[in-house]
Amino acid sequence: MLNVFTLDNGRLRGGLFQEEIASSEALSQVRPIWVDLEDPSAEEKGWIRDHFGLNIPEDIVDDDLEESARFYEEDNGELHIRSDFLIDDDSSPRNVRVAFILFNNVLFSIHKEDLPVFRLLRLRARRIPALIEDAKDVLLKLYDADAEYSADVLEGIYDSLEKVSARVLKSEVNDAEAAEVLAAIAREEDLNGRIRRNVMDTRRAVSFMMRSRMLNAEQFEESRQILRDIDSLDSHTAFLFDKINFLMDATVGFININQNKIIKIFSVASVALLPPTLIASIYGMNFKFMPELDWSLGYPYALLLMAASVAAPLIYFRRKGWMR
Repeated sequence: MLNVFTLDNGRLRGGLFQEEIASSEALSQVRPIWVDLEDPSAEEKGWIRDHFGLNIPEDIVDDDLEESARFYEEDNGELHIRSDFLIDDDSSPRNVRVAFILFNNVLFSIHKEDLPVFRLLRLRARRIPALIEDAKDVLLKLYDADAEYSADVLEGIYDSLEKVSARVLKSEVNDAEAAEVLAAIAREEDLNGRIRRNVMDTRRAVSFMMRSRMLNAEQFEESRQILRDIDSLDSHTAFLFDKINFLMDATVGFININQNKIIKIFSVASVALLPPTLIASIYGMNFKFMPELDWSLGYPYALLLMAASVAAPLIYFRRKGWMR
């Protein structure tokens, strides 16, 4: 999918050109500042090469690239930045690699799937006049929207953990509820970790742009504001990790309590059955001279004695409160 964005009186105007562009000549009729390529085909990469003189490698969005190759500048002026963007999907939250190339005042972004941050920027640019002035503004606004998107996801984690807390901190939690709570906590922990990774990657990318001296004074100040926002997000993610660990420990503690209750029941049963076992063992001995062997009431007497030996420790345990 090929999206081409142009400037119209200081406002970013986006249009989907994938169906309309059939050749490199059709692409030459527009003057974009941002070309967004979603899972581009070899033909679309050929259009970019023919019109802009830019070669897009096949492995440009691979995840196994060296860390040192994520931020660099070519001799011909191409500025390469590879960043991870978050997708908060209910089924599978994930980080998606995006490759940015800034060349001849045109920003090229290459990724394999649509991203919420990109949709957010397109929506803002249509509503706010003069939001975008050049290609570097597009890149900065994407990182700004990425920080805000991460903050929104963090708020969602707060809300989810509040619901989990209400379930964990009630009077009793059975094993089935504890299993559901642990699954919910694990999902929020994974999402919180992805947010932390995402904002760390955004910090590195923005810092690289500031060090490369490519920004004007206004853009440089905007970059500093983005870094301040990221610093605040770091403290929130650290707090959430602590809260998640507390809820995890509390849930595991309830599971241990439930298991201890079961073990206590078996322990009480074992102790209660020891006296009747002893009595049965005594009367099961094959000695010749045992007074009760010739007694007609010996059998019911032994049964009654064993029942009493069971009841006595149970009453004692109940009074001590060990069976609660």
